[in-house]
Amino acid sequence: MPHTSPGRPAAFFDLDKTVIAGSSSLALSKAFYAAGLLTRAGALRGLYAQLGYLSFGADHDQTERMKERLARVSLGWDAARTEAVAAAAVDTHVRPVVYREALELIAEHRAAGEDVVVVSASSEVVVRPIGELLGADHVIATRPVVTDGRFTDQLEFYAYGPTKATAIRELARERGYDLTASTAYSDSVTDLPMLEAVGNPVAVNPDRALRRHAIAQGWLVRDFTRPVPVRPRRRPGAPAAVAMGTVLLAALAWRTWRRTAR
Repeated sequence: MPHTSPGRPAAFFDLDKTVIAGSSSLALSKAFYAAGLLTRAGALRGLYAQLGYLSFGADHDQTERMKERLARVSLGWDAARTEAVAAAAVDTHVRPVVYREALELIAEHRAAGEDVVVVSASSEVVVRPIGELLGADHVIATRPVVTDGRFTDQLEFYAYGPTKATAIRELARERGYDLTASTAYSDSVTDLPMLEAVGNPVAVNPDRALRRHAIAQGWLVRDFTRPVPVRPRRRPGAPAAVAMGTVLLAALAWRTWRRTAR
């Protein structure tokens, strides 16, 4: 049951395939590769993993594998440089693929005086600049452990499944949100704890399991189909050059997801 509070409502948005058409980590991996942070082998491994996610969604086992890859892929990266690359690349790689429908909902919630919170299993390094682009008030994301200014292969917090719901409840207590009156949006059945933590759950571009559950529960189901550029909020970063194999795999992931989403 949703946690109740006497405060105001908020809107919680999952990121990948809910707000943006695809994967935020996949989009910014191109910039990390161009900056020399991500090796070609690492980029290809990440793309194959994301292809499975884009095509079939993420069950528990797949998400756990993605957690391990997420922790390993940035091992040894300079944290400050990684954050700078991500912030500069958001306009180029993420801004063009945000769903118009999501932007309209974000604007509606903000016009109603509600805080907007982006909740994602992707690294905070990736999610925070995207949240700024969207005008979000807060972000909840995976936090890697940093030692001596570099990422380790450990995670301080992994924003997945029940931990998303726990983080939402903690933020609600801190900010005075009424979760019973709040709304949450997600595409994945793994986000059921987050959706069930609020009074107004919405399934967006849902995977088969979430669609079945949402229909059975009488939840609102929405299909977003119109990615459009977000109005710029900062100066665009320089376009990143990516190896041809990486580009082809990214295109394949997009086409495969489009077919399965129809």
